[in-house]
Amino acid sequence: MNNFKWEDLNSSFSFSEDIQIRFSDIDGYMHVNNGIYFNYLEHARAMYLHKTCQWDAMKFGTVVANVNMDYKTPIHFGDQVKAYVKCVKIGSSSFVLEQVLGGVSLEGKHKVYAVAQVTMVSVDLNTMKPVAVPESYASKMQNDNV
Repeated sequence: MNNFKWEDLNSSFSFSEDIQIRFSDIDGYMHVNNGIYFNYLEHARAMYLHKTCQWDAMKFGTVVANVNMDYKTPIHFGDQVKAYVKCVKIGSSSFVLEQVLGGVSLEGKHKVYAVAQVTMVSVDLNTMKPVAVPESYASKMQNDNV
């Protein structure tokens, strides 16, 4: 997993998605609960697959096989956060996405909040068994890799 700096995000990723911080995301420590980060990553992955690959989730499903995340600094209500996504590896039925939550704090400081690698598996929706990553999607993910 790369250790990204804020200034490298836009040149390292061609896809990003704004993340809305909801009041309900905030825990008793007055920052976004660590479990909510997974929701942000999930939303960004779905948008990446939809917008970059035009992935038809009604024909080919995806499931998460593994998530590794390094938390760098807390997200607070009012921070402006973007989720960055790119594909770093494609196997026969799986692919690995690199994801970063980065943004600007209320104080105007640029921050990397978390870095993650997520292994996804392409599945047949009827059997939920692994299937080959469709070539049309794989080629779009490979072309998107900055």
